[in-house]
Amino acid sequence: MSGPEGGGDSPKAGNFLHKQLPGVKREMKYRISANVIRRLPRYLRRMTLLERQGVEKVSSTELGGRMGLTASQIRQDFNCFGGFGQQGYGYNVRQLREGIGGILGLEDTLAAVVIGAGNLGRALIANFHFGSYGFELKAAFDTDPALIGTVLNGAPVLDGRDLETYLAENRVDVAVLTMPKAHAARIAKLCSDRGVRGIWNFTGTDIDGDLGGAVVEDVHLSDSLLTLGYYLRGKGEQ
Repeated sequence: MSGPEGGGDSPKAGNFLHKQLPGVKREMKYRISANVIRRLPRYLRRMTLLERQGVEKVSSTELGGRMGLTASQIRQDFNCFGGFGQQGYGYNVRQLREGIGGILGLEDTLAAVVIGAGNLGRALIANFHFGSYGFELKAAFDTDPALIGTVLNGAPVLDGRDLETYLAENRVDVAVLTMPKAHAARIAKLCSDRGVRGIWNFTGTDIDGDLGGAVVEDVHLSDSLLTLGYYLRGKGEQ
C-alpha cells in the first residue's frame, strides 16, 4: 500500500493511496479515507471468524448486521478497491478474506522492533502474534540490565544504547514504542532518521513534528475504556 504524501508534520495512519484489488482490472487513482482503511481490519477479523465457522458466503446485509454497519456502507467500502462479490450471490468468505488480506499487504512481511521491554512491552510481545499480521518481530530494546540478554517469545532483548547502531545496520520497518512517554518524541525521531517508516506508539502521548514522512499510529488504551464508561453511565441514551 502506498504511503501518504510527505511534507510537514508526520502523517497519521490513514488517507493512503488506493491499492488495486488483485484480479480487478478497473483502474482507480484516488485516496481512500482513513475511516475505510480502519474498517478493513474489522472486515478481515469477521471473515476469518466466518471461515472458521464454515460459512462459505455472506451478503452485505448479513455482514452489516453482524458488524453494526449498513449494507450500503459495506458495498461502498469494497467498491473503493474495485468491489467484491457478485450481485445476487453475495461475497465468497474465503476470497473476501484473502482479498482484504492482500489489500492490507499481509503477504509482504515487515520487520518490527519493540522499544521498551517493561510491563507493557513484555505483555505485547507475549500476547500479540505479530506474524499473523504480516510482521516479524526482530528484537526488543531496554536499558534494564536484568532484561538485556534475555529472550522474550523468540525476540532477543538488546541494550537500548545500541538502538541507533542496530537501526543503521538492519532494516526495520516499524518501531513499537512502549517506553516511558518522556522519551517518545526523541526515540521516534531517532527511528525516523534511521529509515524506520512506521511508528506504533503506545506511550500514551501523541507524537507530532517532522518525522520525515514516517507514518505514526498513536494508540491510547484509555480511549476505548472512556467510551465504554460513557455508555455504562447512560450518557448514550440521552
